[in-house]
This record gives sequence, C-alpha cells and structure tokens, in this order.
Amino acid sequence: PNSLLQQLCVCVRLQVVLKIIKHYQEEGQGSEVVQGVLLGLVVEDRLEITNCFPFPQHTEDDVDFDEVQYQMEMMRSLRHVNIDHLHVGWYQSTYYGSFVSRALLDSQFSYQHAIEESVVLIYDPIKTAQGSLCLKAYRLTPKLMEICKEKDFSPEGLKKACIGYEHMFEEVPIVIKNSHLINVLLLDLQEKSTVADKHELLNLSSSNHLEKSLQLLMDRMDDMSQDIGKYNTYCRNLSKQQQQKQQYLQRRQQENAQRQSRGEPPLPEEDISKMFKPPQAPARMDTLLIAGTRGVNGRRSPSIKRLFLPAYSTGHWKFIVLCLKESIHELINSAMNGSV
Repeated sequence: PNSLLQQLCVCVRLQVVLKIIKHYQEEGQGSEVVQGVLLGLVVEDRLEITNCFPFPQHTEDDVDFDEVQYQMEMMRSLRHVNIDHLHVGWYQSTYYGSFVSRALLDSQFSYQHAIEESVVLIYDPIKTAQGSLCLKAYRLTPKLMEICKEKDFSPEGLKKACIGYEHMFEEVPIVIKNSHLINVLLLDLQEKSTVADKHELLNLSSSNHLEKSLQLLMDRMDDMSQDIGKYNTYCRNLSKQQQQKQQYLQRRQQENAQRQSRGEPPLPEEDISKMFKPPQAPARMDTLLIAGTRGVNGRRSPSIKRLFLPAYSTGHWKFIVLCLKESIHELINSAMNGSV
C-alpha cells in the first residue's frame, strides 16, 4: 500500500470539475467556503474520482441537520441507481489560497485515517476566473499522520518527529479525463477560437487582487508574530522557573551542610516537581499551519511583476523579490525555532 500511495495519480472526470465549479457559483459568495464529498474507486495506481455531491448550506440553528446521516443517505441513493458511491475524499473551495487551517487538517486526517487513499481537492475560483483552472489535490504526509494520531503538538513532540511546514502536505498530480466526444468538441472549438492576446504582461488591472493577496499575507504574518510572542513568553517563564529551582536547591544544600556541621539531621526530601510545575507549553501546530500556507500555496502570480514592470528594471525587480523572500524565510525560520 505504501508504494501505491507514493505513485498515486488522481484522475478526475470533467463532470466532477464542472459540479465543483457550479457548486461555488451557486452557493459561494466571496470568502464563503463550499465543501462536498468525492466518490469513485481505486484502480491499480490511479484514484478515479467519478462523481461528487455538495454539503448543503446550513446554520447553527438547524439542530435537526445531521451531516453524517445526510452523506449516508446520498451514497445509498447513488448506489440504488448504480452510480459509484465509494468515498475517496472531499473537496473545498479557497479564498485567495487561504485554505491551510486546523479545520482542513482535522477533516483530512479523519478521511485519510478511515480511507488511506483519500485526497482533498482544493478549488481556487479567483484564479479560475482569470482564465486558468486551479484545482489541486493534497494529502497529509505520513509524518503528519503519526503526529495527528498521537495528538502531541508540543514543541518537543514536533522536534522529536523532525516535522516542519514542508513535511505537512504532499501534492498529488491530477489528470482530468474527458469522454471521446468531449475531446472532439474541444479540438473543434480550439480550431475556431481566435489567437490569444500576447500583451497580457502589460496589463495593470490586477491591483485589486494584488492588494487583497498582500492584505491576507500581512494578516498571516501578524498571526505568526503573535504566536511567536506566546512561545517566547513560555520560554522566558520556563527559564525563570529553572533558575528559581536551581537557587532553591542550592539553598537547601547550604542549609543541610550547616545542619550537618551542627550535628542536626538533614531536611526531609521534598518533591521538587510539585513545587516547581513547568508552565504549559503552547501548541505549535498553528504555527506550522501558518508557515504551511507559504509551502503548500505556492502561487507565483505574475500580477506583482506586471505591476512593477513599468517602474523598475530587471535588476531592481530581482532585488525586491530577493528582499521579500529573505524576510519571509527569516520569519518562518524564527517561528520554527521559537525565537524572534
């Protein structure tokens, strides 16, 4: 099974892709996230995704709605009409690539723990609206699966497992399959289509997307800075407590030495661990998820370069990119090492 998962390829029917897009267009509003279930089967080294159905929108007031029961009824109905009904994962839309979260981690762990071949399809409607279909499949790495099973997200546990943000998710290649009639239609439309505009690099109309992307990036950096501050506070408190513990032990040794010189018995032994309880270490999984946004969502949109292209030369542009990369790397390394 491990060799199969290493060579796993996801084959998605075009019908599934259109259903996901249609689901977002009907129920997704701006930052609203839509989700659904993927159905299919495993054929040799391929994960065939042949069908899907959405999760219905409901509020917290709908106490009678049971999500698990809804899924079971849908799969039972599909089985009755002889349609593939086996669970192979789930899908979710994203808002400017901000899909890496604790909720996604927990959901994918549940799917992958129950069905080893499960994947999550991430659909980016904003990038798709610009003319490039953005649909990616991700799985949790074996290292992260072990950490989630043990539920040890402490700094010591993550350090022992040697896991970083680059070891959290693995992308699985996707192949979109069409029927032969659809392929013939696409070839016919391609011959009739006009030549694409070759002056796209000079288009400066992407400032809105650039501004929103940078705003979300700054929000993520603020969250990471706050998490680093909490961890630094924990390290200072732990160091202060260790010093107090050493001073207490030294005082007891000196007092026992004085009592021994006076011929008195030493002081009774005390449980130091109860007197100096170590502070609770903050969970580091949130920091990994924030840093994983950069590692997983590696979207390098040309909009930034287009925006600076008229004002800067190639040398200036490379210098700006280098400075941004160094700043982000330094902040992520600080978060992983627990220091600012």
